Amino acid sequence: MHWVNKLLLPLKVQIVRGRKHTGILERPSNRVPREFTTEFNNRLGQLKGSRTDFLILEDFYYEAGEHPYNDETVQCVFATSMLYEHQPESILDIGSYRNFVIGLLANRKVISLDVRERPPEVENETVLTCDAKAIALPDNSLDAVVSLCALEHFGLGRYGDEFDLTADSVAMREMIRVLKPGGHLILTTQVTPGQPAIAFNAHRIYSHHMIKKFCSGAECLTEQFYDRKLREYRPLAEMLTEPGFYSIYCGCWQKS
Repeated sequence: MHWVNKLLLPLKVQIVRGRKHTGILERPSNRVPREFTTEFNNRLGQLKGSRTDFLILEDFYYEAGEHPYNDETVQCVFATSMLYEHQPESILDIGSYRNFVIGLLANRKVISLDVRERPPEVENETVLTCDAKAIALPDNSLDAVVSLCALEHFGLGRYGDEFDLTADSVAMREMIRVLKPGGHLILTTQVTPGQPAIAFNAHRIYSHHMIKKFCSGAECLTEQFYDRKLREYRPLAEMLTEPGFYSIYCGCWQKS
């Protein structure tokens, strides 16, 4: 413990170093209004001098202004809107954001595919432990397959799966195979109008042509491209082509 905090301990006050926030949603410190900082310091001083059972710690945040809207939000909003529109009865999720699936389980039965073994966490979840390259379900058996921010990771070994550079294309064929005719594939991944890339072993960045080829056997109902730099939806051709930079692809496809 720092010597200053030892002196302050009888007063139930402790000084801690504030964290440096570098996330995409947080404002740089030079954009914090001076009035806010002044008010913060005044209120902190009042708290430290007050009679309270709380230990007073300093941890500065400024998150006023525009509401945060990040990559994960973009993808979850798209998937939610497609599920609401099409109202599938049977849903297979493959690798989507866990909190999204937990929310979905509030009023839907979901089969969750995971290459890593785990028990179901709620009663109406069925966990299917297998590789997405070989989905252990019959042909034409599901109303919807949802896969958010997952395709680009398949076969790179990041999650203990087998190294296989064809895993993404094979998994996409499997997703379409298990869909009923007329069923919906709701997919998000990473896309660029420039050169496709593999950032090993984290993820792939696809061309739009690659994604369309993966979805052969299904018809595209709607698709969107989200520019992560400008934080808005734009035509793909207008987005950055810088190597390693990617935009977000969101698509809903219907099996023929």
